[in-house]
Amino acid sequence: MVRPFRPTASAAGLVMALLGALVVWPGPVRAEYPSKPIRVIVPFSAGGAVDIVTRLVTQRITEERGWSFVIENKAAAGGILATDAVAKSAPDGHTLLIATPNHTINAALKPRQLPYDWERDVIPVSVIAEVPELLVAHPAAPFGDFAGFVAYAAKNPGKLSYSSAGNGTLPHLTMELLLRRAGAQVLHVPYRGAAPALTDLVAGVVQLKLDTYATSNAHIAGGSLKALAFASARRSPLMPDLPTIAELGFPGYEGVLWIGLMAPAGTPAEIVDAVAKASIAAVRSEALAGRLARDGIEPVGSTPQDFAARITREVVQWRDLAKASNITID
Repeated sequence: MVRPFRPTASAAGLVMALLGALVVWPGPVRAEYPSKPIRVIVPFSAGGAVDIVTRLVTQRITEERGWSFVIENKAAAGGILATDAVAKSAPDGHTLLIATPNHTINAALKPRQLPYDWERDVIPVSVIAEVPELLVAHPAAPFGDFAGFVAYAAKNPGKLSYSSAGNGTLPHLTMELLLRRAGAQVLHVPYRGAAPALTDLVAGVVQLKLDTYATSNAHIAGGSLKALAFASARRSPLMPDLPTIAELGFPGYEGVLWIGLMAPAGTPAEIVDAVAKASIAAVRSEALAGRLARDGIEPVGSTPQDFAARITREVVQWRDLAKASNITID
C-alpha cells in the first residue's frame, strides 16, 4: 500500500518523509485493474485548458491501453469540492483527481477551512503537463522590456498595477513572489476570472499581467500587448527569443501551472505505478506531445516521488510568501 505522507518540521524533512512514504515502483499491476471505467474529477469547467489536457491524455491512454474513463467536472470552491470527493472515494484506482497549484495554495493558505487533510487523504501520481506563465504588459506602459519594468517599479512604488484571475490564484501569488524578490510594489487588481483580467489589460486599465501564451499570443501578434519574459525554467520553443525571468536576474524563479493526477490515500502501490506509467507514456508520445506544444503546453510525465517533492516545496513556498507579504484568502 502507498502510505499517505505526513509533514515534518522542516522543508527538507518533509521531502524525505514524502519520499519515504512512497514505495519504490513495484512489479506488474494486478491483472484485473481497471475493472471498470476510471472516474477522473476535474476541478474546472469543461472546455478550459486543464479540462482539455485531461481529455487529451485520457483519450491517448484509451488508445494505447484500452482503459475507459469518465471525466467529471466539479468547478467550484477552488478545487476543494473535487478534492473532497476524491479523498472520500474508495482507494482502488477507479477515482482520480486532476490537481493544479490551486491545491497547494489552498493547503498553504487555508488548511483549517478544508474538509479533508491534503497531506494525508490524497497521494500524488504524476504531473502530466505544465503551462508556463508569460509576463505581458500594455504597450503604453512606461517601460519597454523586463529590465525596464523592474527598474521603474522599484523607483515608483504603487504607480503600476497588475491584474489576476482573483485573490489567491496562481498568477497573484507568482507575481507577488517576483515583486518580493525585485523589491518592488505594484498594485494588485483581482478580477473574477482570467478573461476579464486580460480584457482590462488590453484596454490599458492595468499595465501588467502574468498570462499564458495560448491566451495572450494573438494580442502580442496584433500589438495590443508586449511580451516581457516567460516565467518557466526554460525558454519556450514558441517564442525562443524571449528570455525567462530566471535568466534576467532572478535565478530559480518559476511560475508554472502544472496539471497532475492524484489518487485517494491507500491506493495500492501497483495501481499508482500503473496509472503513472500510463500517463507518462501518453504525454510523452510523439502525437500528443506535439499537439500540446502547439498551445504552449509542455508535457512532463513525472514519478509519484518527484510529484510529492514538488508539492512539498510549493506548500512551504506559499506559506512563507503569505507570511512575509501578509497575504490571506477567503
